[in-house]
Amino acid sequence: MVAEMIETGPRRLRKAGGRYFEDFTIGDIYEHRPGRTINETDNSWFTLLTMNTHPIHFDAEYAKHSEFGKLLVNSALTLSIVAGMSVSDLSQKAVANLGWTDIKLTAPVFVGDTVYAYSEVLSKRESKSRPTQGIVTARTAGTKADGTIFMTYQRSMLVPKRGHGVDDKMA
Repeated sequence: MVAEMIETGPRRLRKAGGRYFEDFTIGDIYEHRPGRTINETDNSWFTLLTMNTHPIHFDAEYAKHSEFGKLLVNSALTLSIVAGMSVSDLSQKAVANLGWTDIKLTAPVFVGDTVYAYSEVLSKRESKSRPTQGIVTARTAGTKADGTIFMTYQRSMLVPKRGHGVDDKMA
């Protein structure tokens, strides 16, 4: 259901992913795959690129003396990965992200951990000011391979109705 094929010419197809407003059902849960194993380079580069100077993310000797005993993955990186994993199911057709709330970090993530995510549709309603769009809110959880939930958050998105997305204009 997530990916549909759009015919752009004779014997020529384009994959179009994501969901229209009508495709969301309150209570549905989407398991986001594939997972992602976070390596030391991911963590170091992201941390330094974003100018986070806390050495627990890139100085193994420093991290060894912390309560964790090893490098801790930057939580902004795990948030970015989990959000990215959810795009094909939640926001690939979205017009805009409207807000992120209740971001909770409930367990540490370490270099070498494999992370997965899932999202539950909490609500949807038609936009009052944009008749061709609607607002969808979902709760997303990031999990480690062992099932530990390390992060949760809620996100609201403005999503086009069928026939009114960018993909529809490009066909």
